[in-house]
Amino acid sequence: MNAPSTIEVTILVDNQAAPGLAAEHGFAAWIDLPDRRLLFDAGQGPALATNAAMLSIDLRAADALIVSHGHYDHTGGIPRIVELAPAVQVYVHPDAMRSRYSIRDGAAKPIAMPEASRSALESLPSARLRWVMQPIGVAEGAGFTGPIARLTDYEDTGGPFFLDREGARPDPIADDAALWIRTDRGLVAIVGCSHAGLINTLRRAQRLGGAPRLHAVLGGFHLAEASEPRLEQTMEALKDLGLELIVPCHCTGDRAVERLRRAFGERVVPGRAGAKFRFGAAPNATEVEKPFRMPEQGSGWTPAR
Repeated sequence: MNAPSTIEVTILVDNQAAPGLAAEHGFAAWIDLPDRRLLFDAGQGPALATNAAMLSIDLRAADALIVSHGHYDHTGGIPRIVELAPAVQVYVHPDAMRSRYSIRDGAAKPIAMPEASRSALESLPSARLRWVMQPIGVAEGAGFTGPIARLTDYEDTGGPFFLDREGARPDPIADDAALWIRTDRGLVAIVGCSHAGLINTLRRAQRLGGAPRLHAVLGGFHLAEASEPRLEQTMEALKDLGLELIVPCHCTGDRAVERLRRAFGERVVPGRAGAKFRFGAAPNATEVEKPFRMPEQGSGWTPAR
């Protein structure tokens, strides 16, 4: 598969949002490719359609929904997108349907895919539902990693995740996966929560994408509870990968974002709903637009380099 000439990635759902948009604990991104339109994750639900409308993104045009993993804050909007886009194909691992819990201080909180989302997926015709247990192409020059091998000795799932309320069965979140897209400047990786580990995820995307370099990563890094040794080793590994753009979102955590800024300076652009990133063909540089802002009377908003 060849590299698309130009792609645009717009953050639709995030914990942070530009003025005029809804913030929500969750993540979703809209990816505009020359030949296809992809929705990566669907947030908790309420913010997805609202923000898409404000950003003039027509969810009915979605060709595919890529589900990074089966937590509620990435899958709540599935019924809405399935309803709006009657031809959308859904790519998801079977484990995304499992019951799941986060257990803190002895209290179990259900964090699985909502029942309405499970029902929406189960009601889809088989031709529109792709159970992904291995790498798969989703568009020209773009692919879904499928399950990611856990190769580093310092990364973990990022939290107290279990498959039962009693905490007897740890959840490895084996369905965690990412999207990779080839560009003339290198590989762009879109991640949901990086439960497989950010470095494991990026290396997997690089191998599958067949690109000699990684250009950008955008999404949740799940480093909010990372230990100092893990953060230090993550920064060192990122330096080796040579990324030119790092966009931490959702579950990355303020402390980790600050560490990223100290290590990589202007290459770090924290994401929020409304932010748009355009990856053009060489020799053009990646463009970062100002996040959506409600226009003042008689004015509009304009992109900036």
